[in-house]
Amino acid sequence: MIDLHTHSTFSDGSLTPEELAAQAAEIGLRAVALTDHDCTDGVPRFLAACAARGVAAFAGVEISADVPRGTLHVLGYGIAPGHPELEATLARIRQGREIRNREILRRLQGLGLDLSWEEVASRAGEDVVGRPHFAQALQARGYVASKDEAFERYLAKGKPAYVDRLRLTPEASIAAIRAAGGLAALAHPFTLELQGAALRAALAEWRAQGLEGLEAYYPEHSPEQTRLYLELARELDLAPTGGSDFHGAANPAVHLGRGFGQLCVPDELAEELQRRLRARA
Repeated sequence: MIDLHTHSTFSDGSLTPEELAAQAAEIGLRAVALTDHDCTDGVPRFLAACAARGVAAFAGVEISADVPRGTLHVLGYGIAPGHPELEATLARIRQGREIRNREILRRLQGLGLDLSWEEVASRAGEDVVGRPHFAQALQARGYVASKDEAFERYLAKGKPAYVDRLRLTPEASIAAIRAAGGLAALAHPFTLELQGAALRAALAEWRAQGLEGLEAYYPEHSPEQTRLYLELARELDLAPTGGSDFHGAANPAVHLGRGFGQLCVPDELAEELQRRLRARA
């Protein structure tokens, strides 16, 4: 069992890189990737902790890209932590997040919700603050009963406190990952809201731009979707990947390695990923 999509306190997860590695070893994961949003600062600690526990680890990242509809996230595997070009790109994205966060706070306050920046920032383990941290702060204040309610009432796209932020194009996201020696893979493709020929055409376009992987196994994928994504991966010569999108206490229904309980990402996907990365090196 492996998990190639996880988050730590360096983005919107609740476990430190060391705690994540310890839990991966405890449940018997053979390989795990840390893919924090727009940040690789936790990767060196994660790699060291996994090595100490005998768990194969991938240095990763997750970048949100701009698309006309739906949501597109690009996962990067095998990146070189601290690579200057990638780090400069991620710093620019995080700066956009900071601008967005201040505007979200202003809008929430304008709706009569007495919330301070310190309350929100205290929910983040490290420096990257995102909408889940606003949701946690709103819940702690009693304004909402759950994270889901916070998004449904205030933070989701189209809701009164939603603010868009700087996003790269898909091509730029892929290029930034490849520049750092990484393999770029499309995360949870169902969020693109594309079907049939339109989905295949989009994947083929990004494949031509350097996309090399497709997340076929994911907690919210139906068996039919998983089969479709595996077929598209074979057809377009994309490495199939999979993971739980684990965040810890921020989303307690999703468990490391198992998702909602039924997820089982085959070990050979990590082996194929390693093979492709070695071939590039």
